Amino acid sequence: MAHGNLTRTRGEAATGGGLRGPKETAGRYALLPLRVFLGVTFVYAGFDKLTGGTTTLKASGSGSIGELMHQVRDSSAIPALVDLALKSPVGFGYTIAIGEIAVGLGILVGLFGRLAATGGALISLSLWLTVSWGTTPYYYGNDLAYLMAWLPLVLAGTPLLSADAWLASRRRLRTP
Repeated sequence: MAHGNLTRTRGEAATGGGLRGPKETAGRYALLPLRVFLGVTFVYAGFDKLTGGTTTLKASGSGSIGELMHQVRDSSAIPALVDLALKSPVGFGYTIAIGEIAVGLGILVGLFGRLAATGGALISLSLWLTVSWGTTPYYYGNDLAYLMAWLPLVLAGTPLLSADAWLASRRRLRTP
């Protein structure tokens, strides 16, 4: 008599229970390094802003968020977006910093992973269209690369080693 695990086809092993080979295992965990990188980077960027690292959260002065916004205004793709930020550069800076921390923690923990990834993509998109739009050639600007890095997580979410996966398993246990 054959054992169930030994008689499963390769397709069955890849889609559900049963034995998994190294390729299938690597495929399942492929987004984890991206999650860790983006999560740590965004948390770090947010705290860097809050603690006065590379850009101080002041309306004017050397190294301030206000000065940065004035510098990029004419070279941005959407000057009106920069004008909106210039109405309250300090508030805008705090909003971006807190958003980066929330997105970074959300993607690291895997809580509302698609929502966190969408937030990260929107932050990266807004920074690309304003701060790094004038970078030439375009591939020297990092915000576009970050935007592209968020997209797989927007599509896939955080299905493994995450609060989302834990919550989904709890829901499955409650459902008969």
